[in-house]
Amino acid sequence: MTVEQTYFRKGFGLKKELKPLIDAEYQSALVERIRARGYQDRFGDVSVRLAQEFGFCYGVDRAVDYAYETVHEFPGKRIYLVGEIIHNPHVNQRMTDMGISFIYPDGEGRFDFSELTDQDVVLMPAFGVTIQDFEELRRVGCILVDTTCGSVLHVWKRVESYARDGFTSVIHGKYTHEESRATASQVSKHEGGKYILVRDMDEALLLCDYIAERPRRLQREDLISKFEAKASPGFDPDVDLEFVGVANQTTMLANDSIAIGMKIHEAMIERYGQDLARKHYRSFGTICSATQERQDAVATMMERPPDVMLVIGGYNSSNTNHLAHLCRQHTRTYHVEDADCIDVETGTIRHKPDLNPDAVELVDEDWLPEGPFELGITAGASTPNNKIGEALVRVLTIRGIDPDFDGAERPQG
Repeated sequence: MTVEQTYFRKGFGLKKELKPLIDAEYQSALVERIRARGYQDRFGDVSVRLAQEFGFCYGVDRAVDYAYETVHEFPGKRIYLVGEIIHNPHVNQRMTDMGISFIYPDGEGRFDFSELTDQDVVLMPAFGVTIQDFEELRRVGCILVDTTCGSVLHVWKRVESYARDGFTSVIHGKYTHEESRATASQVSKHEGGKYILVRDMDEALLLCDYIAERPRRLQREDLISKFEAKASPGFDPDVDLEFVGVANQTTMLANDSIAIGMKIHEAMIERYGQDLARKHYRSFGTICSATQERQDAVATMMERPPDVMLVIGGYNSSNTNHLAHLCRQHTRTYHVEDADCIDVETGTIRHKPDLNPDAVELVDEDWLPEGPFELGITAGASTPNNKIGEALVRVLTIRGIDPDFDGAERPQG
């Protein structure tokens, strides 16, 4: 096998052949019925509204397709996945069921590839991998199947261009997230490339103090210490914040990313004036369209909030957590990792109560209103439709309602 034949980014031409299998495992006839009826339907005394954008996005669809194609293309070979294909427990379990082994990072985000050989196949997830990990996999010589999402690649190009032109990348994202790590690593393509990751507006404003030369809430050494794990080695705020380019992890709240960019731009104007600020600040559209569409759909839905909102998706899924956060500001909201969180025997629901990644899962009883009510549903970009359909069936089963629809997903167990 030549070097050219050890790297695949466009699949193996098996999409049409495998479509019936993938559709059978991930699609939902019940969800399609509700979608066809204008995203709303009624079951007994429960009115159901679906957000008009939800669930699998193009990038996730592509990653899942490529994983199935890889298994069929390389029978008999060991197949590994760097991290998780996407942040959804059901989908990742299916990967395991198909014989794919997961390589998980250690506490500092490092992967151990020591067991890999040039005879193995390695899937890179939709979030991508760091340049350093990619180069290590290349050195091993294994077959690489790259499912990195196109929206993520778009951000990478911007960050690389910032580093090429001597700009520090200020990235709105979670420094522990695979995508943010991979994005930040793009600066290493150019000597002296710099980055710093900010989690929220509070952290961004600490940088704005330095940029605008205002009184500082954190002195130099304290700021360097705070961002040590979130910035490129040797990061110096007095030097590396003179020229800044803004980017973001694609699954963050779009409005937050935009607001952070505006604050940094304002700080540049405060320091350099309107004309010179243009030479010191750059910002390009790196908001993922699928993330934006799902957040916009929830915002539209909350103009007339349902009585109860169900948000379905992995607890470690950034875009799902942000959808739940948006909904909580308007109505009673339950973020469930999977349909199994809704127990038809006890009528209880297990859910993540807030945006905090370390939040402890809660169990609520009597969580559904007694009389007629409206149930809103949305799902993160890594949640398959069959799990959305199953979650709805579980809610209806608790209420003693049969969807009375051939093909409706029945609760398991």
